[in-house]
Amino acid sequence: MATRSPLCPLSPVADLIRIQQQDFDLAREYQALRRDSAAGATADTGIGAIVTFTGLVRDFLNVATEALDTAATLDADAGTGSDRGATSPAPGLYLQHYPGMTERSLTAIVDEARRRWRLNRVRVIHRVGQLAPGDQIVFVGVAAAHRGEAFAACEFIMDYLKIRAMFWKKESGPRGSRWVESRDSDQAAASRWQSDDRD
Repeated sequence: MATRSPLCPLSPVADLIRIQQQDFDLAREYQALRRDSAAGATADTGIGAIVTFTGLVRDFLNVATEALDTAATLDADAGTGSDRGATSPAPGLYLQHYPGMTERSLTAIVDEARRRWRLNRVRVIHRVGQLAPGDQIVFVGVAAAHRGEAFAACEFIMDYLKIRAMFWKKESGPRGSRWVESRDSDQAAASRWQSDDRD
């Protein structure tokens, strides 16, 4: 784990935090992390590492749907009826957020990462609205002088985003829709950073 930098000042470079419906371009976001804002298109030579994370919408219902389809077929064969031909939502994920509050929660997460590690730039993009399996959903990019800080900060931001950012997710599939509850595994991933909070 990277050395904590509790007195690390906030960078003069503005971080980017954006919530949007449209997709994002990975190459463009990577180049934005590299650029020296004072020099325009010139690469920032103070950066020694860039770490990025891109989250994708899983086809999380694929295995469950196959099991449900098998059960529905067995029910139909047993004479208990079948819902074949019934309309159902297309597989995917619908995300809502609380405008203003969500951006503030993301800013607080990035600010905390900056207190822990020396970072040159941070970019966080999260999509909202209707998304299909395979769509990009979130981008976290961190530029720093050293790889350890870049890796740790990127992972920290993503772990805290999962439990502290105000997003609501609804999964849709052949059997209907359901709002997604937070998972114990997300809490566990974030809890490893909380021991650092007490230092």
